Amino acid sequence: MNWKPEVLVINDPKWYDNGLRFATREEAEKYAHNLAGRWTSVRRFRATETDEPVTHRWTGDVVMRIEEVN
Repeated sequence: MNWKPEVLVINDPKWYDNGLRFATREEAEKYAHNLAGRWTSVRRFRATETDEPVTHRWTGDVVMRIEEVN
């Protein structure tokens, strides 16, 4: 199972993601936390499981596409 970061914004009940998929929950949560710090309208953030393939990797404070990592 892979993970996707999601954010909940002010005045909207829908959770949004931006298509990034991570191999671990920790990576997805750290990315979501980072994203929430850059957007002004985020109320909450989370990581949810997905069957979609991994597309990115979180390395410290940098997100990298998988093909850039290899």
